[in-house]
Amino acid sequence: MRKADIKRKTKETDISLKLQLCDLTASSINSGIAFFDHMLASMAKHGRFCLQLECKGDIEIDAHHSVEDIGICLGKAFKEALGERNGVVRFGEAIVPMDEVLTLVGVDISGRYHFGLSGIEFCGCINNYPEELTEEFFKAFAVNAGINLHIRVLSGENKHHIHESIFKSVGVALYRASIIDPMLKDQVMSTKGVLE
Repeated sequence: MRKADIKRKTKETDISLKLQLCDLTASSINSGIAFFDHMLASMAKHGRFCLQLECKGDIEIDAHHSVEDIGICLGKAFKEALGERNGVVRFGEAIVPMDEVLTLVGVDISGRYHFGLSGIEFCGCINNYPEELTEEFFKAFAVNAGINLHIRVLSGENKHHIHESIFKSVGVALYRASIIDPMLKDQVMSTKGVLE
């Protein structure tokens, strides 16, 4: 069914997350951090997945625990929804402009983790959202999804545009990597015969 239901409760966060791949049903996202909700909604829309998320976190301290733990949960959900990855294309890429910003993303649903971010140094905040949390989120997501994720910001200055271009690019690249190719007929796209 290419879906997953993840629950995670710690002393810092209480998260309920449902993911359905290849589903354009409107997502329902409440992380407690408005800007992050907006980014996740963009990622889900352009990634063609439905995300149902409710997070109660210690945002009175700061947003870090909530954002990182959501990355953990979304990564686990993505991995579970892919299952054995039979028939999936495996590789995906996107170059997404947003006004003056241009972002390049490459994904390999390999079963192995690697994360790379370049072309940008995050500092400061957007509203109450510390910019470096975008990096923390995607690193946690890549580790727990078991994917290679490379993000490169090629140009741009507006902080909102940069973050939104990143989230949209990742969504598009994940969709392209995770779609099922009928020609593969349940084969795994690896000469080893497994993705791990």
